This record gives sequence, C-alpha cells and structure tokens, in this order.
Amino acid sequence: MGDWTLRQWSLTGFVLCVAMMAAALVMEHVFGLEPCPLCVFQRVAVIAAGVVFLVAALHGPRGRAGAIIYGVLASLAVLAGAGIAGRHLWLQSLPADQVPSCGPGLDYMLDVMPFQQVLNNVLSGSGECAEVGARFLGLSIPGWTLIGFLVLLVCAFGMLFSGRGRGTAYRWNG
Repeated sequence: MGDWTLRQWSLTGFVLCVAMMAAALVMEHVFGLEPCPLCVFQRVAVIAAGVVFLVAALHGPRGRAGAIIYGVLASLAVLAGAGIAGRHLWLQSLPADQVPSCGPGLDYMLDVMPFQQVLNNVLSGSGECAEVGARFLGLSIPGWTLIGFLVLLVCAFGMLFSGRGRGTAYRWNG
C-alpha cells in the first residue's frame, strides 16, 4: 500500500464511506435502531468525507497541490466525525445520574432554532445519545463508527502522501 496513487486511496475511502452508510441504513431500516442527533451528525461527516473521496477519485489531480488539498479536506471531515463519535462514546460512558436530560428531537430543533444553537445543543448531548442501542463484539455503534473514522483517516493520510495522483505514486525513500 506504500505506493498507492491518490485515486486508489480516494476510491478506497469512498467505498468505506459507502459501506459505513449502508451499515447505518441497515441498522435503521432493517433492525429498527433510530439514530440519535449525534448519530445523524456522524452520518453527515461520513457523507462529507465520501464526497471528498469521490471528487478526488474522479478528478485525479496530477500534482502535489491536489493531493494536499483533497487529503486535508478529507482529513477535516474525518476528524470532525471522529470527534463527534468520541463525544458520543463519552456520553455513553457517563454514570446514569450524570447523563444530560433528553432534549427535543433534531427535526424540531432544526425547525425552530438557528443552526449554531442546534449544533451546540446536539454536541452538548442528551439522554437519548447516552443510550447504548446495540453492541457488537463488545463495542457500541459509536465505538465502531470511531474505528471506521480512524480507517478513513488512514485513507486521507494516504492521499496526502500519494504524490502525483494519476498513475504515479509517491515512494518513501528511506
């Protein structure tokens, strides 16, 4: 993998984003797990990263500047999602008496509040975000999502160091 092109890293990142969104939609529509506001924001981060990965793959810039721009944009989306997933895990780890009370639903907040206030309310958390809806191999959904974001971060960093994009790869001389 050390000599992958920007396009290969981008396509890998995009496929992983599609897989993460497919898993989220299966959990919601097949298993009936309703996403909390923090889950919705994590989905937005996955979609944002997926768009960057897809555009980078389609564009396939030749120079270092393109690799840096796309790598930084993908990294920002991924790091935002990882931060939200980390916050979600922290809320789930709180003792029951320290969990914030449940607030209004995300749809209601988006209808009646300015976006900045919605963002503040969602990131401060609510009781519904502290509930652990399901576990797989001992990890909650936000735990798996955080792992997914860390894998996506490898793809974003791969883009940063991929060199010239189309067909040529940056090789470590060391």
